[in-house]
Amino acid sequence: MTPFEEFVREHLPAPPARLLEVGCGQGELTTTLAVAGYDVLGIDPAAPLGDFFRRLTLEELDEPGPYDGVIAARSLHHIRDLDAALDRIVELLRPDGILVVEEFVWDRLDEATLEWLHEQRRARGGAGEGEPPASVAALREEWEGEHLGLHGDVALRSALTVRFEEQAFVRTPYLHRMLSADTEVLEQALVDNGEIRALGFRYAGRPRPS
Repeated sequence: MTPFEEFVREHLPAPPARLLEVGCGQGELTTTLAVAGYDVLGIDPAAPLGDFFRRLTLEELDEPGPYDGVIAARSLHHIRDLDAALDRIVELLRPDGILVVEEFVWDRLDEATLEWLHEQRRARGGAGEGEPPASVAALREEWEGEHLGLHGDVALRSALTVRFEEQAFVRTPYLHRMLSADTEVLEQALVDNGEIRALGFRYAGRPRPS
């Protein structure tokens, strides 16, 4: 079980609660939850075929609520109209339902974290992303170009706070996803020591009373 799966199971109600996963990708988590006994639907424009999935966006979803829980794993920062998406999630949830989120906050990249990422990419020859940038400044330019327009930390947390009462929040390392699995322990240690920043977070919240 991955750390996010553990976080999800910790905050979700017990099976057979009705769940929605927004941006389910290849469907691993949706499938895991279905096997665990949940009544779960995963949605994504590229979702797998199968009884637990539908190929559509949150805006296109016509399934009626309410859901006991909604899960969004690294999907909210991509959604163009974040406010509308979160409003829709509130509509779909029961008043005592739970939203569980895992996110990437690209705009928390400071100079120390940027320099560490540059060192790691150079050591790994680009880590599957082509030639590593020649300098830290070049990597900064590449980073901002790739992530321009995506929602960042303040936007995500502010939009969540307006609509949900926080039940849990934890900063998490993220750059190992762009490098290789063997860097996760090192990245976590550096984050714990305050040497670099965590570029991810996990969150759980309940809808604010209307």
